[in-house]
Amino acid sequence: AYAFTATNTVPDSSAGSGSGTISGYTVSAIAYTLNATTPSNIDSMTFTLNANATTAKAKVVSGSTTYTNCSIAGGVNVTCDFSPDISITTADQLSVIATS
Repeated sequence: AYAFTATNTVPDSSAGSGSGTISGYTVSAIAYTLNATTPSNIDSMTFTLNANATTAKAKVVSGSTTYTNCSIAGGVNVTCDFSPDISITTADQLSVIATS
């Protein structure tokens, strides 16, 4: 009995594992902008990160599960526009998520 087989070509590949430190960001220069018509509402906020980030999200109501997408200028200057505005009476905790 004879068996014929075809040859497969498989390119080189890499595999491995490693580890690295995950450190947090320091948030500073926090500033809130109130709505011009309804000053009891927060329109937006800005803050500065101590290291470059590519993504940032924030929330200011501890009971909320919704984070607002923020824009980043220069890698560290973050602006978050809240829509709808957030009442200052419900704003009770700043939570920031950032990644590089």
